[in-house]
Formats: sequence, structure tokens, C-alpha cells
Amino acid sequence: MASKAEQCFEILKAGIMDGTYSPGHRLVIDQLVRAHGISSVPWRESLRRLEAEGWVEIVPNVGALVRTFDTDAWARGLNLLARIGGWATALSAPHLSPEQLAEARGLNREMNEALAAFDPARFGRLNRDFHLLLASRCGDERLLGMVRNEWARLEVIRRSAFWYAPGRAQAAVAEHDSILELIEAGADPAAVEAAARQHEINTVEAVARAEGASPGAAVPAGAGLDVDHG
Repeated sequence: MASKAEQCFEILKAGIMDGTYSPGHRLVIDQLVRAHGISSVPWRESLRRLEAEGWVEIVPNVGALVRTFDTDAWARGLNLLARIGGWATALSAPHLSPEQLAEARGLNREMNEALAAFDPARFGRLNRDFHLLLASRCGDERLLGMVRNEWARLEVIRRSAFWYAPGRAQAAVAEHDSILELIEAGADPAAVEAAARQHEINTVEAVARAEGASPGAAVPAGAGLDVDHG
């Protein structure tokens, strides 16, 4: 059974992810105690963990505030995901079954359908599921947890602002096919890692070009399907 601190952490993280606690929201321990019937100590522990993982900011004389994710946070997060996600995909690739690869191809086809239907929310969910599936057999639960956590954080940012780069979504789907072809061909793990990493970096660079900024710089918000991290 999960500890009280773990329960508090999951309650708060879920609230941040589903928008119950929006960016800038002040998390008041006394209110949390009354709402959930859990004493203050586990809430304090969970807030320290949320701060360490980048979900909240503890401000002196103010308290714990849900972090406001800006465009620079998006670029940093996606660059981090490029590194850890690429590594996890490379480790996972030799262990993916034919059924899992077929599932990944199916997800990619559905992404094309979501593009045709102008359904960015569905596109984003499918894109996340595609990448988590490719990383799922990496054999390192800590690494996989980091990848999942970064996808969750980027999902929160995506809901706060849309990012755009003309044509990037279509290019991302094509790159997915290329990554799958490498895996199916039994390519060297270093080649798989490089392709998966570059795939995410391509999104950062495409958005930067669309905004006239240098690659990896903070990117203003815009509208479009390419919010979903490549």
C-alpha cells in the first residue's frame, strides 16, 4: 500500500495534470488537510518532491505555487526528452516484439487520420503513446519513469499554449516510419538512438524557424497541430 506521502503526491500531480490546479495556483496545506483528511506532514513531503521534479515552486512567505510553464520550459523539456527518450528507445528496440511494432505502426496511421480530421488532442495522445511504446522495453524502470514524467510535463505545457511550425506534424509522422524501419531492420542501437533524438530536436528547430528564433530558444505560442513534441 502506498505511503501517505505517496498518496498526497499522486493527488497533487493528478490535479496539476488535469487542470484542477492550474499554473500559479497556490497549494495551501491546511486546505488540503481538510479536503482529503490526511495530516500536514505527508503534504509537506509531497510538495518537496513536486518541487524537486519541477511541478511546483516553493516561494518564501508565499507557499507552494503550481509552476507556470513558459516557452523556454517547453524547449528545455523537449531537448531533455530527445536525450532520454532516444536512449530509452535504443535500449528498447531489440526487445520490441513484432506485435508491438505493428501496434506502433497502427498508432502512426491513426496520427495521420487525426491530422486529416484536424484533431490535435487525439494527435497528441497518439504521439505520446507511440513514443512510450517504443521506449517500453528499455529494461530500466527509472529511465522509463523519467521519460513518462517528461511526457506528462510537456502535456501540461501543451494545454497552456499551442506551438506551431508549418508542416512539422506531417514530417513527424514520416520520421516515425523511418525510426520503425530502423528498428525492424535490426539497426545498430546507436543509429536508433540518433534517429529518435534527432526526431525531437527537429521539432524544436522547426518551431524556432517558424518564429524566426534560433534553435532551442524560447518560442512564443501559436496555434496548430505541432504542439505534441514530434
